[in-house]
Amino acid sequence: MRVVAKFGGTSVGNGQRITRAAESIAEVVEEGHEIAVVASAMGGTTDRLLSAIEFDASEDDRAEIVSMGERTAVRMLKGALEAKGIDAVFLEPGHDEWPIITDAYGEVDVDATNERVEHCREMLDDGVVPVITGFLAADYNDSVTTLGRGGSDTTAVMLGNFVDADEVVIVTDVEGVMTGDPSVVEGARNVGEISVDEIRSLSFRGAEVIAPSALTYKTDELGVRVVHHQHGDLLTGGTTVEGEFENLIDLQERKLTCITVAGRAIRNQPGILAVVSTALADAGINVEATSSGMDSLTFYAESESAEAAETLVHDEVVDDEVMSSVTLDSDFAVIRITGGELPEQSGSLHRLLEPLSDEHIHINDVMTSATSVSIFVDWDNRDHALELLQTLF
Repeated sequence: MRVVAKFGGTSVGNGQRITRAAESIAEVVEEGHEIAVVASAMGGTTDRLLSAIEFDASEDDRAEIVSMGERTAVRMLKGALEAKGIDAVFLEPGHDEWPIITDAYGEVDVDATNERVEHCREMLDDGVVPVITGFLAADYNDSVTTLGRGGSDTTAVMLGNFVDADEVVIVTDVEGVMTGDPSVVEGARNVGEISVDEIRSLSFRGAEVIAPSALTYKTDELGVRVVHHQHGDLLTGGTTVEGEFENLIDLQERKLTCITVAGRAIRNQPGILAVVSTALADAGINVEATSSGMDSLTFYAESESAEAAETLVHDEVVDDEVMSSVTLDSDFAVIRITGGELPEQSGSLHRLLEPLSDEHIHINDVMTSATSVSIFVDWDNRDHALELLQTLF
């Protein structure tokens, strides 16, 4: 079995934790498995280095200074492994064997990186543990660059992909993915399995588990698991992340009706959304999508249920002091574009909407999430809109 283990800043935050990390790595080696290690800077080091830069540093100097946290961590971890009799080599930007290369735009050069990763593959084949600085990369001139927020996670999953690992283990300060923040809600428990789409949505909305950018490198065959640094066993426990991102364009072949409820400052009224959606749910009417403005709520439902939906919503409007009126607008189609890299691409929404605008296709609504965009167009324009969007991928 070939494993890549990433140790976060908390996991290598002091000498005791570095020793514990080395012990867990040594156990994997002693069981006959191959393992590569990615290390973040020791907890708080990067922030301290950044706060100490009180002068006008160039980008190159800033990157070199910030890199010292990861450079220190890999030396500590390599030393702890060798003290346990494990053959280990630390890798950092500037080494001949350094794998991760970025282009002139600061983005990973996949071809160059995949070629350079061959050195890591050879080390693993020879039973050597490569200990690699997370977060860092190098440009074509061997100058230090960085991979951005959550870069150590990106390093680990990318490396796991390129060295044909069976699994990437993210060692962090949480018990895997939890049902809620245990510091806020009582009874939060570990989620044993979660999909890449679910965890990316959580990560983009504040959950600090795995950096969203890392998951773009996950394949269906590559396992990714999150464990707590106190767990000790790198091969068991935690939360398993399943699946991979796919770029999909889906046209729903059912007409939708737009149900709009008006009311003064309706968005600021607690429970209004529940009142309307519960009435529809009790009648078995599925809501395809919702949006809100300051003075309106919008629901999309299948057109065949439109009249029944309007009657139900009207009953709630009459009984409520905030809602003033309900109206219907038909017929619409929804095209959903799902892609793991959409949130990472600057101008992605403009790129999707521009060809529709150029063809004078009216867009009734656009709704976005962490991994998808839903575009609502007139029913008669659906096929042309779909064709235009498909050309983008």
